[in-house]
Amino acid sequence: MKAIFIAFNQAYNDEIVDLLERHGQRGFTRWNDILGRGSVDGDPHYGSHAWPVQNMALLTVVDDGRVAPVMEDLRQTDQASRDLGLRAFVWDVIENY
Repeated sequence: MKAIFIAFNQAYNDEIVDLLERHGQRGFTRWNDILGRGSVDGDPHYGSHAWPVQNMALLTVVDDGRVAPVMEDLRQTDQASRDLGLRAFVWDVIENY
């Protein structure tokens, strides 16, 4: 099993949940109102007057066979609207109960 951590512009919220559902992925944990700045490019998302946008983050644990298709759809989503910002990371799940 793998964990996929997704940090994204709050405008993507429904789209990310729908993407997971299309891949048969029901479970996830989401954090709202995440502040930050990308490591490569893009504007800061600080929720302030100067930088009003905020992010969300989502963690989902998936079977190994679902990782590549989910990540590919996330890449395509990011490429379609680069200015919004979306990053995803895959981690090994060592234990699950």
